[in-house]
Amino acid sequence: MTAKQKIKITLDVLMTILSIILMGGNFLFPSDFVHEFLGVVLFFLWCVHLSLNGKFYFSFFKGKYNTLRVCMTIVNLGILICAILLMLSGMILSNRIFSGLISFGFGFARSCHLAISHWYYILMCIHLGFHVEQISNSISKKKSSQTSNEKSNNKIKIILKITSLIFALYGLVAFIVRGLYKYLFLSQQFFFFDFEKGYFLFALDYVCILIFFAKLSSFLRGKILR
Repeated sequence: MTAKQKIKITLDVLMTILSIILMGGNFLFPSDFVHEFLGVVLFFLWCVHLSLNGKFYFSFFKGKYNTLRVCMTIVNLGILICAILLMLSGMILSNRIFSGLISFGFGFARSCHLAISHWYYILMCIHLGFHVEQISNSISKKKSSQTSNEKSNNKIKIILKITSLIFALYGLVAFIVRGLYKYLFLSQQFFFFDFEKGYFLFALDYVCILIFFAKLSSFLRGKILR
């Protein structure tokens, strides 16, 4: 694994953690300044991410497009559009960092921020799923070179697959119970945070939702999209 690949993986991990935290809205923090600040940090990390993956955009009109490339392009462009809309709507809604910078469109920005944040999260999960096999292969090659116990490695792989499947199934249930589909299509126009379940279960649910969509897109890439 090259130094650039390590930086990309570290960046992806940081962006994923920040995304999960930000999905809790202002309910996770005593001050909305924290939410706004972390949103700016995430947008900055996205700019770094784009600079490290500039080849994707430079090769946009080059080569042939198979089903997989079409899907990955749609997902990547969708994430980019969501990131821009989230930043713009966040600036309109801002009470701290960008307060007073844009003084119109509050109602639209509120609905946009709610829907787009959840579209962004789902697309991000799918994006990770498209690349998770490549990342896991790089890690497994490194580990296999460090140990010669093939049976032990196979057992670990089986345990990890079963565990991830359990988390993914729970993620599907959490997606339905949390009503994320309602936010995606604005059939519910306000974000509901269940304080009785607490922050830990909220984070667990969203991590499992991530695992579900990542495994789904990984499966589609391996079995259907070519």
